[in-house]
Amino acid sequence: MEKMLLMLVLLMPGTVSAGWSVTFDNPNPCALKGSSVELSCSYNYTDGETVIKTAWYKGELKDGTWRRVELSDLPSYQNRSEFFGDQLHDCGLAIHDLQDSDSGHYYFRFDTETYGRRSKESVYLTVTDAELRASVYPESVRAGDTVTLKCGTYTSTSCQLPSTVWFKDGRPVAEPVFQAQAEDAGNYSCAVKGQESVLSDPVALDVQYPPLNVSVEVSYHGPLTEGSSVNLTCSSAANPAADSYTWYRVSTGSMLQVGSGQVLSLPSVDASHTGLYLCRAGNHLGGNNSTEVLLTVDETDINRVVLFVGIGVKVFIILLLPLVIIWAWRLRRNSAVDKEENGHDYENINLKS
Repeated sequence: MEKMLLMLVLLMPGTVSAGWSVTFDNPNPCALKGSSVELSCSYNYTDGETVIKTAWYKGELKDGTWRRVELSDLPSYQNRSEFFGDQLHDCGLAIHDLQDSDSGHYYFRFDTETYGRRSKESVYLTVTDAELRASVYPESVRAGDTVTLKCGTYTSTSCQLPSTVWFKDGRPVAEPVFQAQAEDAGNYSCAVKGQESVLSDPVALDVQYPPLNVSVEVSYHGPLTEGSSVNLTCSSAANPAADSYTWYRVSTGSMLQVGSGQVLSLPSVDASHTGLYLCRAGNHLGGNNSTEVLLTVDETDINRVVLFVGIGVKVFIILLLPLVIIWAWRLRRNSAVDKEENGHDYENINLKS
């Protein structure tokens, strides 16, 4: 009998037993319609007791009477409510795809082998259909300027949204205030922390910067020989796009301007065009140079033939000259001998005849 009376006392509203408690981390959460919310909660009980059942309830007013209805008995919460606590001390609850009708008071209860305990206080959840609005200040900046991201709602609401998180083109953003760089240009969206399934409409950030990563592409057909046509094309990343291009030929540390425009066209090159080339791309924010590219023009096949023939003639002459000299020397010697033999003015007389 005494045990039964003690149980009735413990179950009376507003009664607190030593060692028993239910604590809600955030008793007044606010969430967006269509998102998910987590009701964080913890509970304690007398040492030695074992929890055998846990349950969440929603308060409803029916026929003028305030009632607590277990969520498992409400069809609208089927497949939308998820108890992620345990039978030790965690009593967390998640509700997904929130609807306007989900606003209201929520209570937690746990039973041990001996007693049952329900929270006297409740969590009051507010579901708002206000749409998130992302803003970027300013919307157009130069590289190095400060950008501030702000997240709010299109319509005023008494619901105090918790902290927000940001995404750029679907990827998380570390801080809502930053120094803009070229890679920060893109579309930004915000969401309530813990309710990332509901994103605001995206807002664009435009970051302007001078030409970066300036490069030169060399294009020609076949071997680059004298008379070939060559095009050098300059490209870069810039916002706004580069509107000026200047071409230079680098020689002994100095740069000689050789053209302008995005494409440097050399319709008929010769050996004198061999050298290092670079381009400078610019817009109203500044300019940058490309890396140097080497253009090498080979001599034509005709020139090679002429060169080889010339070399061959020289070698032939060098080899033939000694033979000619020897031949001339022998010819001259033979001529001298014949002259000596035929030049006497006497004849031999046989004295014995």
